Amino acid sequence: MDPSLESGDRLVVDRLSHRWRRIRRFDVVVFECPMQKGVDYVKRVVGLPGETVELQGGELHVNGDLVEQEFDHIDYLGSYPLVEVPEGSYYVLGDNRPRSKDSRCFGPVSKEQVRGVVRLRVYPLGRAGSM
Repeated sequence: MDPSLESGDRLVVDRLSHRWRRIRRFDVVVFECPMQKGVDYVKRVVGLPGETVELQGGELHVNGDLVEQEFDHIDYLGSYPLVEVPEGSYYVLGDNRPRSKDSRCFGPVSKEQVRGVVRLRVYPLGRAGSM
């Protein structure tokens, strides 16, 4: 998730509210990697259930509309085909797009795989704050 998160950052993860409150676009979530059981990933939600997601020249399109990404991320000029996000699932991307293993590799993540939503970074103190 570089540059938003760095190795060694300490996070506060809300492991409860996502069960009754909807996860929103650009929430940062922790989930079990679909390709490696027992390994957790941290990624940003860009596509919600029932939406279509497409990357064109590095630009994010949801339901055919360009979505401005107002957070730090590493630009990526690649393109990926249109994907429909199934009900009960989310399309996630890492902020380091050229190097991230995310929904472009393993597809949408089911709600059952989500372990929680990142709320705060508490360490290092100089970078502490809400996500």
